[in-house]
Amino acid sequence: MFFFLGNLICVFACHMMEKFRSWFEGIAKAGQPSLLNEIYTELFITEGGSGDINNEHEIRQIQIASRKPAKEEMCFIKCEDLFQATADNSQPIRRILTKGVAGIGKTVLTHKFTLDWAEGKANQNIDFTFHVTFRELNLLKDKTFSMVELVHHFFIETKNAEICNFEKFKVIFIIDGLDECRLPLDFHKNGTWTDVKKPTSVDMLLTNLIMGNLLPNACIWITTRPAAANRIPANCVDMLTEVRGFTDSQKEEYFRKRFKEETLAGQILSHIKRSRSLYIMCYIPIFCWITATVLEHFFHTWKRQGDMPKTLTEMYIHFLIVQSLQENIRYNGKRVPDSQWFKKSRKILLSLGKLAFNQLEKGNLIFYKTDLEECEIDIRAALKYSAVFTQVFKEECGLYQEKVFCFIHLSIQEFLAAMYVFWTFINTGVNSLSKKKCIMDLQHLYNMAVDKAIESVNGHLDLFLRFLLGLSQETNQTLLRGLLGETGNRSLTNASTVEYIKQKLDQDLCPEKTINLLNCLNEMGGRSLVEDIQKYLTSGSLSRKTPEPGQWAALVFILLSSDNELDVFDLRKYSASEEVLLRLLPVAKVSKKLLLSGCNLSEGCCEALASVLSQNSSLIELDLSTNDLQDSGVKLISVGLESLDYSRPYLCIFVASCIHNVRVFCISYKCRLSACLVTKDGCEALASALSSNSSSLRELDLSTNDLQDSGVKLLSGGLRSPNCTLKTLKSVVLLCRCCEALASALSTKSSSLRVLDLSSNDLQDSGVKLLSAGLERPDCTLVTLRLKNCSLSEICCEALASVLSSNSSLIELDLSTNDLQDTGVGLLSAGLGSPHCSLKILRSVILLCTKC
Repeated sequence: MFFFLGNLICVFACHMMEKFRSWFEGIAKAGQPSLLNEIYTELFITEGGSGDINNEHEIRQIQIASRKPAKEEMCFIKCEDLFQATADNSQPIRRILTKGVAGIGKTVLTHKFTLDWAEGKANQNIDFTFHVTFRELNLLKDKTFSMVELVHHFFIETKNAEICNFEKFKVIFIIDGLDECRLPLDFHKNGTWTDVKKPTSVDMLLTNLIMGNLLPNACIWITTRPAAANRIPANCVDMLTEVRGFTDSQKEEYFRKRFKEETLAGQILSHIKRSRSLYIMCYIPIFCWITATVLEHFFHTWKRQGDMPKTLTEMYIHFLIVQSLQENIRYNGKRVPDSQWFKKSRKILLSLGKLAFNQLEKGNLIFYKTDLEECEIDIRAALKYSAVFTQVFKEECGLYQEKVFCFIHLSIQEFLAAMYVFWTFINTGVNSLSKKKCIMDLQHLYNMAVDKAIESVNGHLDLFLRFLLGLSQETNQTLLRGLLGETGNRSLTNASTVEYIKQKLDQDLCPEKTINLLNCLNEMGGRSLVEDIQKYLTSGSLSRKTPEPGQWAALVFILLSSDNELDVFDLRKYSASEEVLLRLLPVAKVSKKLLLSGCNLSEGCCEALASVLSQNSSLIELDLSTNDLQDSGVKLISVGLESLDYSRPYLCIFVASCIHNVRVFCISYKCRLSACLVTKDGCEALASALSSNSSSLRELDLSTNDLQDSGVKLLSGGLRSPNCTLKTLKSVVLLCRCCEALASALSTKSSSLRVLDLSSNDLQDSGVKLLSAGLERPDCTLVTLRLKNCSLSEICCEALASVLSSNSSLIELDLSTNDLQDTGVGLLSAGLGSPHCSLKILRSVILLCTKC
């Protein structure tokens, strides 16, 4: 029996190895496949990611993510280690949800995991790896199966071997493409189903498999695009991971693997780095493939760099040209000029453009045969005669060759949609955006497209608009003349459109929309607005002027497009006001340090600051000192905390200072809240923050806040926690009664506090005596104690001398501006003379002594 099972598993693994060993990069069932192990480049996978639903256009998400430095991420995970127990969780992980934007590499990641298992390279504790897609499951939507029958349906080897007791095996179900799922996945209405041999709907089987009612020991890995991640309830996910695509070093690795010729690889990389928009898009592996396809053609055909594409529109036009040229060679046996587009390519591309636009308006990314027939696309004829079809469109078969279709990437769909809208207007006069044939010029079409993109809540037309306006360029129309026909001189139209966009930029639009409009200007070559702001920056006169809204948008565009890492964002460099902070918020979201001290901020900006906390995983320092935030403002920021995925690193500690019962996870080393009108009301939540098992706050400045003794006592509770990592605490407006609580915190065995600054507090001698009791304890590890200007006299010096002579860890003691008198100095000297004294620095100004 054991021999039979071992042989079956071996046969099954061999089948998986054969299925997943090859990879068609960028296309399906066209061209020559590559061995996955040879072309695979390690992807950047992190644990966590925002738990929020993100319906923004994925290009927006890419632009933000590309600014986040990889080294700041909390946890990098290797593909083969996904189901391994972590340091934080000794229990094996059963259910993983992995999200990532389209084309980021989720599918190739699941293929690589399966191939590594089949080849015996990883996860050999697993008996069966069952890899299916939601596309395949969609085709079974109206059918019924038992759990056993469903496995047999997809994996015939298990059926032939009559295996039904899958609960006795270690199995992993990999289900790829949740965003393409057309099943209800109704976790609330579907009842409990535990019988693996009793038939029911596929939807019932899936929800109960994920919930753990069916095969409770089976591991499950689901991949999805961000907008669909919320379809799996949070309590059904043990770990959330995110595929972040390629880091800068991985981009380089990809191109050097693709081009074995070192010189060619270097030239291509140099060109990409010179164009920030292209370099950002190369964060997506499939865009790397598109870029490599185009630039390889350039270098091998013309051997020059001057005419190489620098904008997204140019890149996608040349991608279509390359495919068309290859088709001409395939069917004509020779090359023809770029402008002489093969007739069948022209017909199919326009049909695909119609499909792309119609489905983009509906929000569909997956199509079926009926969708293609509506656009008069003959699949068999297209596949037979058009290589272009197979290069931009994917035909994928489920079991028994049932077919679904999609474009190889969302950006291809958006480009073809824009091309179709442009062609339709030029050649028929029909405005596809309004579905009407009307008398209007091209400028009205562009203006309408701009308005529709601005009105879109989630930005789903952002890239479509960039492509449509990019096609307005005469040079791009020349490249597409064989497809578009004669378009005439449109220079006046373009100039009017540029002015129209500038008018929109002067309106109060959200930052994401203004950045997209500036990207549109870049596609059209209209950079005058950006150039004006660059002059201001160079002259240093920006802070002395009052720029228009469009100019602020241009500034954001410049800063985000810069090759330099945004380490420090100092609002005072631009204008110390709440209005400017809100306009520059996209820059704040990707900066490591936010310096907002004394910038006249109020509670009015706190909701926006909450969005920074929820989206900036690289923030390590936030300075909000001397702003009138008050407790009410800080409570607003707490809204950003409540929806966080707590496995990500955030700087959140300052928000928790005024809310209750909020778990806080941060990587902040410094947080300054001096003079922010924080009161004792926030101290309980702040204590909770300090005691969080993920808090790594090192320095907290609460000076000039009226915490009162009761607040400090609450704070001391957090300091006593074994999870507290705070090393420096600065606080003012304390009285002597708080010192007993602080002493208790200092003497806790787990205390990490090294620097305590209580200067300018009216502690008096009685307070220092209480504090000294904690300092004498062997568990106290305090190194620096600052008691400057604390109303101290010689009375406290005996207690301090006792501390110095008691094997104390204290190295620095500041007693400046205290009237210690000669008597006090004499008492201190006795402690200093002890062989157990480790003090190296003693600061004292007002000694009034005669015997020093």
